[in-house]
Amino acid sequence: MSAERPARRRAIATVCLSGTLEDKLTAAAAAGFDGVEVFEPDLLASPWSPGEIAGRCADLGLSIDLYQPFRDLDSTDPERFARNLRRAECKFDVMAALGVDTVLVCSSVSPDAVDDPDRLAEQLATAAARAGERGLRIAYEALAWGTSVSTWERSWDVVRRAGSSALGLCLDSFHVLSRGGDPSGFAQVPGDKIFFLQLADAPQLRMDVLQWSRHHRLFPGQGAFDLPGFLGCVLAAGYTGPLSLEVFNDVYRQSDPARTAVDAMRSLQWLDESLALRRPDAGPPPPPAAPALTGWSFTELAVDGVSGPRVAGVLGALGFTHTGQHRSKPVQLWEQGRARVLLNASVVRPAATGVASVAALGLESADPVRSAERAEAMSAPVLPRSRGAAEAELSAIAAPDGTQVFFTRTVPDGWPADFLPTGQTAGAGAGITGVDHVGLAQPFDAFDEAGLFYRAVLGLEPQEVTELAAPFGLVRTRAVTGPDRAVRLALSVSALRRGGWAPGVPEPQYVAFVTDDLVATARRLRAADAPLLPVPANYVDDLDARFDLPADLLAAIGEHGLMYEEDAHGGYLHLATEVLGDRVFFEVVQRLGGYDGYGTADTPVRMAAHRRSRQTAVVPR
Repeated sequence: MSAERPARRRAIATVCLSGTLEDKLTAAAAAGFDGVEVFEPDLLASPWSPGEIAGRCADLGLSIDLYQPFRDLDSTDPERFARNLRRAECKFDVMAALGVDTVLVCSSVSPDAVDDPDRLAEQLATAAARAGERGLRIAYEALAWGTSVSTWERSWDVVRRAGSSALGLCLDSFHVLSRGGDPSGFAQVPGDKIFFLQLADAPQLRMDVLQWSRHHRLFPGQGAFDLPGFLGCVLAAGYTGPLSLEVFNDVYRQSDPARTAVDAMRSLQWLDESLALRRPDAGPPPPPAAPALTGWSFTELAVDGVSGPRVAGVLGALGFTHTGQHRSKPVQLWEQGRARVLLNASVVRPAATGVASVAALGLESADPVRSAERAEAMSAPVLPRSRGAAEAELSAIAAPDGTQVFFTRTVPDGWPADFLPTGQTAGAGAGITGVDHVGLAQPFDAFDEAGLFYRAVLGLEPQEVTELAAPFGLVRTRAVTGPDRAVRLALSVSALRRGGWAPGVPEPQYVAFVTDDLVATARRLRAADAPLLPVPANYVDDLDARFDLPADLLAAIGEHGLMYEEDAHGGYLHLATEVLGDRVFFEVVQRLGGYDGYGTADTPVRMAAHRRSRQTAVVPR
C-alpha cells in the first residue's frame, strides 16, 4: 500500500492583503499559511529590520519563500546595467537578513530593455552568478506586458541560454493565461528549473493587460481561468515548491486582512481538491466531497415588533399558514406546500427598528454531519449555538455576508419537532409549492468571496457573472446552483456607490417561491389583497413587441404586475411584492420549459417600481 502523499505547502504574497506588514503576517499565519512572499514595498514601510521580520515570521511559524519584485534588471546601457547589479547586491544583503534564498526578477518594462536573447541571457547569468556565490537564486518571470519578454516561452528560452544553476523560472498563472498561453508546454522545462509558482485567477475582461493584472486578479476558483489545469501542468513538469498566491485586487487591499487570508486559504483548498478530482495521483487525497443538497428546509427572516406583523400579514396574503411556534424562542413557522418561512423576533437591533432581513438558510443535506465536517475542512467553522434539552441539534456556518447556513434533514423527529402546533393546518394556499431560489445582495467586499464560499464549502457551482445598468447604478449578479438545481442562490452587488443619495433598496434580499400556474396564483393573491408590485404599461407594450405572447397571457401580465423573460430554452414568469421591513420582498415564479435564469433583465423595472412604491407607501415598512 503506497504512502499517503504529504500536503503541498501554501504561501501568500503580502501584496494580497491590506494593512501593515505586521497585520499581513499575523493574518497569514492565523489562516494557516506555511509561508509568505515578502513584497518589497511592505518591507520598506515596516519599522522592523529585515532580521526582525525574519524573527517575527519564525515566531508565527511562517517561512519566507520569496522576496519580490526586482524590476528592470537588464539594460542596453552598460552603465545602467552596472548600477542595476549594484542594486541587486544590496537586495541580496536584505535577503540574507530575511533568511530567504529566492528573489523574483521581472522581465523589464523599460524602453532600454535588452531584446537580443543572447545578450539578455548573458546579463541574467551575470546577476545569477553573484546570487549563486551567496547561496541565493533568481526566479525570472515574464510579465505579460514586458518590453522584450512577455511570454513564458521567451523567458524559458533566455533562462535556458543562460545555463546558470542559480537562474530559473517563476511561472505566474495570470501572466501565462491572460495571454492565452498553453501550460502544456511546461513539460519541456526540467522541474528543477521551475523555481517558483504564483497563482491568481481573473475574470475574462477585454482591457489593457497591465490594468487587468493590477486591479482585477482574483483568488483561485473566483474567476474564469482553468487553474486546476494550469497547476496540473506545473506539477507534472516536476515542480515541488509551494503553491503561492499573488493577487492584486483593489477590494482585497482595502478589506480586513484576516478575512481575506481565510478566503485565500479556502481558494487553495478548493484548487487542491479540484486537481485531485482530475488527477488522483497528483497530490494528497481531497477532503470528503460536499454531500448533495436536496432542497430547502426553511428560510429564516429576522424581524422585530414593527416588521414582524407586517411580514406575517403578507405571508398570510400569499397563502401561508402559521403552523408552529418554537418551544423556547420567539420564532414562528409559516408553511405552504414545501415552502417554509421562519420569523425570528429574538434578534435585538435598536439601531435598525422596523427592519426585516434574511438571517438564515436551512438546506436539506444528504448527510448534515458530513456537510459540517466539509465546512470545517474548507475554513468555515461551525458556529456555536445554544439549544434546549429537547431541541434538535443543528449545525450552522456563517456565509461571507453573515447569513447563517444550516445543514438539516426535515424528518418528523428533526428540526420541525422544535415547533409546537398552533392548531392551524397548511392548506392549498395560493398555489405556491416550494422555494425556487433566494436572492441575497452582498456587501461590496464579499461578492467574489461569496461565490467561492458556496462553491468550495457547499458544492454549488457559480454561474456566469452578469452586469446590468440599474436605475441607481451598475449591478453585478451571479447565481450559484446545485447540479440538479434543487438549491439556487442569486447573489448580487452594487458595483459602485458614491455620495449620500441612495434611493434604492439597501442590499435587497428576497425569497422566490415557485408555482405551477403563476396567473392563477396571482389572481388569488390579488383577491387576498397581497401587496403586489405593479409594472408600467410601457413594459407590457415592450413584451408585446419582443415576444409572441398569447393575448390572454399579455393581459394577465398587465393586470397582475407580472414580468416575463425568455431565452432559447424556455420562459420565466415572475411577480414581486412591495418591500417589507426596508429590504426584504417576496417573489413568485414559474419556469417554462428549460429556462434556467432568474429574470435578471427585468431587475431595472422591478427596482424602479420598488422606488415608486416606497415613495407612496402609507403603511409601515
